[in-house]
Amino acid sequence: MLASIPLMRMPMRPVLNHLLLALLLLAASAQAQVPAATQTNCTRSANLLSCKDGLGNAYGVATEGRTIYLQGFEVIGKRYWAQTSSRYGQLTFFTGIASDGEAWVGYSRRVGWTTQNRFSSSGGLSKKFVCDRMVGC
Repeated sequence: MLASIPLMRMPMRPVLNHLLLALLLLAASAQAQVPAATQTNCTRSANLLSCKDGLGNAYGVATEGRTIYLQGFEVIGKRYWAQTSSRYGQLTFFTGIASDGEAWVGYSRRVGWTTQNRFSSSGGLSKKFVCDRMVGC
């Protein structure tokens, strides 16, 4: 379904940070001025979003029911990645894999205006953090 979306690479930590930030900004419909190098240009349809930033990183998001499909390309790490997320009420579980073999799993739980997030990867990265719509992550 996302085969026609241009993809990009980066190390996992920056990708998750960029992806979570982008999704949070989209959810909050924020309009902010950002430097041209980090500015993201997106094209959107009813259930598909395709974005590319000033550094050359790109990702695509498609929704089908309560499932979210993401895939992208990270410039720094020169790798492709894909992630599938499933929503169950306020809880979202996700799994992903990158072209270098790294895999990750995690969840995000929404509690009011706060989102509790936790993930771990086969590369040894494990993180738990909280994001708030007003304050950020």
